[in-house]
Parts: sequence; C-alpha cells; structure tokens
Amino acid sequence: MDAIIAAPDCATWAGRRDQAMFMLLYNTGARVSEAIGLRVGDVVLDVSPVAHLHGKGRKRRSVPLWKATATTLRQWLRHLPDTGPQGYLFPSCAGKQLSRSSVTQRLAQAVAQATSKLPALAERAISPHTIRHTTAMHLLQSGVDITVIALWLGHEHPSTTHIYMEADLKMKEEALSRLQPIAATPARYRPPDQLMAFLQSL
Repeated sequence: MDAIIAAPDCATWAGRRDQAMFMLLYNTGARVSEAIGLRVGDVVLDVSPVAHLHGKGRKRRSVPLWKATATTLRQWLRHLPDTGPQGYLFPSCAGKQLSRSSVTQRLAQAVAQATSKLPALAERAISPHTIRHTTAMHLLQSGVDITVIALWLGHEHPSTTHIYMEADLKMKEEALSRLQPIAATPARYRPPDQLMAFLQSL
C-alpha cells in the first residue's frame, strides 16, 4: 500500500488527486462508490479529522482519519477548483464525479508504476476493492476487535467480517507450516540422571 500510495506523480493535478484518494480508500476501507461520492463537506480536517461516508441503503458512517491522511487532504483541497461543501472531493478533470472505471484505471496505472520498485506487485491482481480488504486485514492484524472492523467497513452483519478472521488464521497456519517441517518427528525428552535424582529427593 505504501508503494501504491507513493506512485502517483504529485507534480500533476491528477496525480495529487489520486494519491489523496488512494490514501483515503486505505484509511477508511471505503467502497469505490463511497469514495467517488464524497463531497468536500463530508470530511472534517480540524481537531478530530473524520470522513462521513454514505454507504449502501443511504446508511452513513463516520471513520476517523489518520494525521497523514488529513494532512494530504488539506494539501489536496488547495488544488480543488470547487472547495464548496457540495463540490466533489475527488472530481474528474472536468469537475464531474469520477466513474468506477476511472478509479480502477488510475489505480492500475499506480500499481504499474509501483511495480518498478516492488516487482512482487506484478503477481497480484489489485483492484479498488483489494484496498478495502487490505484495510480490514491490517486492522485485524493490529489487534482491532472484529466488531469495530465491521463498523469501520460499514458491514450490516458482523458475520460478513468473519471472512477476514478466517483468512488471517489461514495465513498464520501457512506461516507456521513453513517454520515446522512436516516430516519432523517429535523427540521424547529424557531427563538426565542428576535431574531425576534431585526430583526424587524432594
């Protein structure tokens, strides 16, 4: 994620927008529809930075923003032609709402750019929804409670979030299998005579 967020060319208007958008997607775990629908008035960047996302079924949730995300968004606002509360936070070059396909295309460009520095990315299929999954997994691995993650992602049923617990457990099992050879047979511990004599004397 660090490599992808750093990939856009911030010397350009579109690059600055993309970097701010990818950072917000990762921070909030927002769906693409939620991110492209964000208005300037939906983010609060002062004392307690927060993004108010409008999810499925017109449900609204508020997600706290990291300091780095808030700083990036403040810088991005300086380049927005329409900073009114109803202006799109991540507009197209024409000032309209971005399409899902545009976000997917811009992310693909960022991934291609990041791959030059991190070749392992070439082996992965990365979409905007992948960023959402990454957010969930990183929150889980950081010790955040599963119910909080469900609220963070806007899941209507916490059972939807349990897929991340199962995925995390599978990853840990795979890591453990690499550490312990399958063919290894457990050796039986044989205490030395001195230890046995000491224990018997107690």
